[in-house]
Amino acid sequence: MDSQISQSPQTPRQSSGSLAPQGVQTPHTFQVDLRGLVDLLSHHLYSSPKVYLRELLQNAVDAITARRAEQPDAPARVRLYADCGPDSALRVEDTGVGLTEADVHSLLATIGRSSKRADGLQEARSDFLGQFGIGLLACFVVADRIRVVSRSARTPDAPPVEWTASDDGSYTVRTLPDEARPEPGTTVHLSARAGAAEWLAGKRVLELARDFGSLLPYDVRVGDEAVTDLPAPWDRAYPSPAARRVALARHCHELFGFTPLDSIDLDVPLAGIRGVAHVLPSAISPAQRAGHRVHLKGMLLTERAEQLLPDWAFFVRCVLDTDSLRPTASRESLYEDETLAAVRDALGERIRSWLTQLATGDPERLSAFLAVHHLGVKSLARHDHEMLRTMLPWLPFETTDGRLSLEEFAQRHPVVHFTRTVEEFRQVAPIAAAQGIGVVNGGYTYDSELVEALPSVRPGTAVAELDADTVTAHLDAVDPAEELALSGFLAAARAKLDPLGCDVVLRAFHPLSVPALHLDDREARHEQARAEAEEQADELWAGILGSLRGSAPRARLVLNHLNPLVRRISSLRDPELIGTATESLYGQALLMAQRPLRPADSALLNRAFIGLLEWATHGEDGH
Repeated sequence: MDSQISQSPQTPRQSSGSLAPQGVQTPHTFQVDLRGLVDLLSHHLYSSPKVYLRELLQNAVDAITARRAEQPDAPARVRLYADCGPDSALRVEDTGVGLTEADVHSLLATIGRSSKRADGLQEARSDFLGQFGIGLLACFVVADRIRVVSRSARTPDAPPVEWTASDDGSYTVRTLPDEARPEPGTTVHLSARAGAAEWLAGKRVLELARDFGSLLPYDVRVGDEAVTDLPAPWDRAYPSPAARRVALARHCHELFGFTPLDSIDLDVPLAGIRGVAHVLPSAISPAQRAGHRVHLKGMLLTERAEQLLPDWAFFVRCVLDTDSLRPTASRESLYEDETLAAVRDALGERIRSWLTQLATGDPERLSAFLAVHHLGVKSLARHDHEMLRTMLPWLPFETTDGRLSLEEFAQRHPVVHFTRTVEEFRQVAPIAAAQGIGVVNGGYTYDSELVEALPSVRPGTAVAELDADTVTAHLDAVDPAEELALSGFLAAARAKLDPLGCDVVLRAFHPLSVPALHLDDREARHEQARAEAEEQADELWAGILGSLRGSAPRARLVLNHLNPLVRRISSLRDPELIGTATESLYGQALLMAQRPLRPADSALLNRAFIGLLEWATHGEDGH
């Protein structure tokens, strides 16, 4: 524990001398309310009381590392013993470097000082797990009393020393006879605080020790139960690649609760990283936070690392060990720095290489992967043209020819048309397909960006955004004489839809089963929304919105002159019935496009439905 905790904490420490000369400032030392600090740790720094065991393991492992740096053949053991009696307690023994009485006063009683700072922080990070000197202080989250008995390996003639601290901020130090600790090392005794006994129970201690310390490089046991399980699953030898995949899948299921589609080796020697990325078996939202397990020099640092991989790699869950990444103060997440950014790029490159290898050597597995996670690959391909070129034959897109890759679609059509929204695609897809126009639905995430990037990876490909004018231009014009004969009908229809900002056009097109087509584009919709807002606004805002009036083309209801129903409607002579029929065709065209209906559109559909019912029942009565 590392606090400026005096043996008499209620008396402020002062500088030497009873009085300071006038005008001279007297330095004082901050006093620490240990109970308040423990409350801060337990409620704000640490996510759970369970971190106390990680701190105990960390101190023990660091102590062994320090001793072995000077004595390579020194024993390397950590033993945890849980007392299941009425007074819950935990004892942790290690064969580490130990402490002298001077070390105890210097290191266990000063918050913010670390035994690992003497040789420089960077050097310490390469050998030790900890770096913030909080140490045993975290144990007060579950204990009201900590007793440490230690004997120094560096000063073998020094007697064992005992440091006992309470959560009121007081501590005592005394030397002990040699038999109290005959061998170098440290023993920590914890006495459970009220309501925290469950955290010191044997079963819980074993569970936490295995979770935190399964990859530690030393012999760690809880009683007789082994904690460490080395080598790590990704470093073990297996009889065959298939056996390795099965073993890694089993390990993934134990850690994350799912059986992966595949496992990707993450080996970055320069960053000291070894591990594996497991591919999720089902699709998830790109916005869903990923939880990766990161071990720091064998000790579990966090199981919720979110910034470890690029955003596009949301389809994998990682477990790895590193000796280079920097933890935050709570040692429960990663510090965002240049090293983490470089590691993130390197891990992303490993996953990218895996995808490339699948594309060239295992297309069946790639197809199975893309059927679930094409969104992640599309996200990557937006910024990586080489990946887009590699994935062109595989990435699926919705088109007027069905679900195809961009490569196959571009081979079929000299011009690759695309829409930017799903609604636009639904408006034009049936008509465009009948007219031989190839259209890609670019309304899904990343799709329009990828279609626009197509010429950069497939030279000579023509790409064009499809708008209402393009569709209308591909529809056959009606004979002028026939259109002139229907001028009265068209005038009545246009008058009916004019308040809705929609024109009426007569064309001949296939399929014959489509009586009417509603066409607009984003500019037309924006202008329509502006006009509606202007009508509902007060005088000031109406003036402002009016000044924004654009010259965008209006929406169009294209009537199919080849459709038998449209022919019968165009022969009507009753203007009121023509209006009702036109509104019905307009509403049906909106519904076919699956566009969201405005209040005015819903009112129109209701009015047209009621009008047709009245006309039908009136005709029955008259008959």
